[in-house]
Amino acid sequence: MALFGVGGTRRRLPGTIVDMDSAEVSLRGLALGDAFGETWFRSTRAPRLLAPGPWHWTDDTAMALGVFRVLNRHGEIDQDALAQEFAAEYTRDPHRNYGPAMHDVLQAIHNGEPWREVAARQFGGLGSWGNGAAMRVPPVGAYFPLDEVADQAIKSAVVTHAHPEAAAGAVAVAVATALSINGVTGSELLDEVIDRVPDGLVREGLRRAQRIGFEVDPRNAAGTLGNGSKLSAPDTVPFVVWSAARRLDDLVEALWDTVIAGGDTDTNSAMVAGIIAPRTGLDAVPAEWWQAAEPLPL
Repeated sequence: MALFGVGGTRRRLPGTIVDMDSAEVSLRGLALGDAFGETWFRSTRAPRLLAPGPWHWTDDTAMALGVFRVLNRHGEIDQDALAQEFAAEYTRDPHRNYGPAMHDVLQAIHNGEPWREVAARQFGGLGSWGNGAAMRVPPVGAYFPLDEVADQAIKSAVVTHAHPEAAAGAVAVAVATALSINGVTGSELLDEVIDRVPDGLVREGLRRAQRIGFEVDPRNAAGTLGNGSKLSAPDTVPFVVWSAARRLDDLVEALWDTVIAGGDTDTNSAMVAGIIAPRTGLDAVPAEWWQAAEPLPL
């Protein structure tokens, strides 16, 4: 698929090579996965029966667009700019299935409250450990060299999600994206992600994913790892990384295997596709999927 909006350019930061092409492929994959997965949210359709178009993307893509725009303009995660981008996108279209807490956060930022204070006061001062920081982060993993990814992922997470588990989830998904581009195997990807994620519930879930292997049916894996139905990073990210690692070279099959596990199907599919797309490209996605999917405003 042709790329738009960045002209295939690369931007250099001090000591760093970054890649807008891969970031855009990740974003486009994420948006497709989001829209595809949304059609399966609480669906009773027969397996592998596509919903008619249009497929609309949700808050996963809306926030990933903000991340991508900040990277394109600033060459790094500028947190103040990111907070404003999130709030502006939300104000333009608040009907993208944002979670209840995120409505409050983004409205407060739009009204001029400092993002650090807004994020820190969520959930009684604990901060949100939801999966929203992880769902939007794949372009970060596609954009930076591996050694830069974790720090940038954390910077992107804490703008809205102050809980350490939310940041750990963002690190896991961003690192998985960076590794996928580097050509590792699925097992190698899981091992390396575990090594780079801080101790906690997300890391424990990734270790469980490592132990169950890739021969398990996705529905059974979700029973062990979670499937995002609790909307938390620990309940979402281990399954997502496992599902992507299991099908690193087949984006379409990875999406089918992700949605059959149920749960937060749009968010799960967004992350899986965002991880895999920079590795595989997007040409193998059937034309009818692109025709059904809502385009990105790039």
